[in-house]
Amino acid sequence: MNTAHATDRQAANGTYTDAPDLRVVVFALFFIFGGITSLNDVLIPKLKGLFTLTNGDVMLVQSAFFGAYFIISLPAASVVRRIGYMRTAVLGLLMMTAGCLLFIPASSFGVFGVFLAALFVLAAGVTVVQVVANPLISMLGPARTAHSRLTFAQAFNSLGTTIFPYVGSIVILRSLSKIDPAQLGAAARSALRSQETPVIADTYLGIAAALVILAAVVWLRRNRLKEVSDEDHSVLGHPFALLRQPRFRFGTLCIFLYVGAEVAIGSSIVLYLMQKTVLGLAAEQAGKHVPFYWGGAMLGRFAGAYLLRLFSPGKILACDATVVIGLLLISATTQGAVSAWALLAIGLFNSIMFPTIFSLACEGLGARAAEGSGIICMAIVGGAIVPWITGRAADWHGWQFALAVPAFCYAGILSFGLYARRPHSGRAA
Repeated sequence: MNTAHATDRQAANGTYTDAPDLRVVVFALFFIFGGITSLNDVLIPKLKGLFTLTNGDVMLVQSAFFGAYFIISLPAASVVRRIGYMRTAVLGLLMMTAGCLLFIPASSFGVFGVFLAALFVLAAGVTVVQVVANPLISMLGPARTAHSRLTFAQAFNSLGTTIFPYVGSIVILRSLSKIDPAQLGAAARSALRSQETPVIADTYLGIAAALVILAAVVWLRRNRLKEVSDEDHSVLGHPFALLRQPRFRFGTLCIFLYVGAEVAIGSSIVLYLMQKTVLGLAAEQAGKHVPFYWGGAMLGRFAGAYLLRLFSPGKILACDATVVIGLLLISATTQGAVSAWALLAIGLFNSIMFPTIFSLACEGLGARAAEGSGIICMAIVGGAIVPWITGRAADWHGWQFALAVPAFCYAGILSFGLYARRPHSGRAA
């Protein structure tokens, strides 16, 4: 490690590394995996139209993507324990590149299942990077400001989720504003599919090029971080033992609920705004509204990074969850612009939730941070389950009724905020 740029200091709860250039690299990781994840919100209406899918069926996009978190998170944490954070980040970026490249054969075959397979591989890489990034940003500064620092890093995640859907709407959804695939015959729809799927492949090919460059940058800094070794030398460690801690267990459940609710709302925005009772927009124009949702999260995270230094993170979390439940109620019981903007405004109050839940759950884990991150990232599988339930509810009784599903999730988050409003005082299991 270059001591001219990275100085080890003793904080109240352990050793941390002061390395500004590593923080920039981690911010870039948050930006890229956030942008790729939010691009699913644009991909969903595109694939729904090209393959004439139901709301529930097209949400399998999120099931394939977020299902990877459940399968890959613990192996990723094990890899971190063996080769370190920076090298594991490079591995994750290369896996993401492979997933992007798989969109080329997916486009050639024109089969929905092959797109799902490409999304799974892409998400596997995203999972590895996220298992690294969340605890890594906590290591790059004192423990007392970890909540604020992780929230600030998540703001760059939101910057990606704001930019990618807007550009993706222009590139990917443009044809849906001119042609409704549902009105075409089987032969015409097949021809349209052959014409439009290469647009998706080209988009992800460009992302793959950016990922290779970022992987090279991270590799050049692979020895810059001084890491705390874990004395447990078993293959996977004993991550599930952490679930014996009530705070960690409750926080892990809330990550499941939060990611599920956030993704369910983000995935439904385009289809929600296309309803005649809401805004009645064409697909491309509705897609251009998605950045308002994710942009609100970005602005809220920059502001939240400051507020979390002044107030109890648990209390802020509880207040935000209460507001979101109110906004969902307004959106579900009104029409037109009020219904639309109440839904989009939820992004602002989502802003601090993931980093705050994550850091509250992981307080005191020390050298077991990678294991804790692996367990929590498994809980991100909520993004595979809750959107599918929401889509099925929409098929059954409409999108307004379906908003009850994420509302239930935010009620659980409200409870955790109240539970964790006081600082953690225990030790890792």
